[in-house]
Amino acid sequence: MTDLNRYHEWMVSQNKVWEEKCFCCGSCCGSLEDPCENLQKGLNGKFYCSVYDKRLGEWRTISGQVLRCVPIRDKIAQGHSWPGDEHCGYK
Repeated sequence: MTDLNRYHEWMVSQNKVWEEKCFCCGSCCGSLEDPCENLQKGLNGKFYCSVYDKRLGEWRTISGQVLRCVPIRDKIAQGHSWPGDEHCGYK
């Protein structure tokens, strides 16, 4: 196995670890206020993004406000807070 292949496998495993921290509360996407138009609530009560793989960029909230979706690590690194962030597995 090449170094590049090992690195790729490591990155995939790290991404899985990161994604598993999410409790799917939807608060970072506005579930407790004016949610993103792409935020969906599953039958299990957890939230998910209907466009997750292409979510980053400009979208709208349910009320029509412009929303700029950024990686959660950017929100945390910049010190942002939001309603319900105390439930966030990443914080």
